[in-house]
Parts: sequence; C-alpha cells; structure tokens
Amino acid sequence: MKTKMSMRKILSLLVMLAVCFAMCLSFAGCKDKGEAETPVTTTAAITTTSEDEVAEDLGVWADAQYKEDTVLGTGATTFYFEVQVEDYSVTFTVNTDKETVGDALLEHGVIAGEDGPYGLYVKTVNGILADYDVNATYWNFTKNGELMMTGVDGENIEGGAHYEMVYTKG
Repeated sequence: MKTKMSMRKILSLLVMLAVCFAMCLSFAGCKDKGEAETPVTTTAAITTTSEDEVAEDLGVWADAQYKEDTVLGTGATTFYFEVQVEDYSVTFTVNTDKETVGDALLEHGVIAGEDGPYGLYVKTVNGILADYDVNATYWNFTKNGELMMTGVDGENIEGGAHYEMVYTKG
C-alpha cells in the first residue's frame, strides 16, 4: 500500500512537471520583436573509439547499453527511438510487429521499469537509470520533440515516427 501511495505521488509529480514544461515551451515562443534569435543546439552522437574513454568522459552515459546508433528487430513496422542524456544521444531504428512503443522497446530490452496504476513507469532506458527517488531524475517521453501525454505502453506505434526519451533532472 505504501508503494502505491508513493508511486501515485511520483506520477502526480511527473504529470505536474510535464504540464509546467509544456507551459514553459509555450511561453518560450513569446518574445519581443527586438530580441535576437537564440541559436538552436542539438545533441551530438557519441564518436569515441574506446569504451574506457566513454566511461571516463560521459558520467551516467557510461552505463549505456548501446553507445552508437543501432538497428533492432526485423518486424514490418519501423520507427525511430532516440535516447538523449545531457549532450549525448543514440538513435535506435526499431523494426517490430508490436503495437505499442513500450512493447517494442521492452521486446529488445531497451527500457525497463515498474508497472504502476498509470502504466509502465520507465526507470531504465538503454541501461541508464533515472529514478526520481534516488537522484531527482526521470525520463521525459516525447514524439518529434513534443511532450507526450501518454506513456510508452499507451502509445501506438506510428510507422516512421521519431520518439525520444530525454534524461531530465528535476
């Protein structure tokens, strides 16, 4: 019972953070005409050659299962799944016959988490743990950069779509 209560609090907090994030994004588009454009920054793919160098330089990314773009599966539907942690990212090309993003990623061991009252609470993505109770971090699920209002296990796969999990510090 205590676990369900804390999970509900965590999920409520995540929903609140998602709403705040969406509001911040909507206000970011409002600016004075006199303001200069802010340059857009993008995440870079990892291009190191040594596992030891990666472990030394990348902090939490050192725990990543995949450190380079990877193709997974042989199914009829293809989608793209990008994992973003700080300044690094890796993109999976996922070929699957599953119906939801969550089922396809679970099938290939890319994500792991706990079942809760609102579905799968994803804690690990590509071997990297984000646990709000441990270090005030969580995974933010987006599609084409837009915040999703469903979890991975509630999102039906759209062929060719680009989904993202962003490591977020609360």
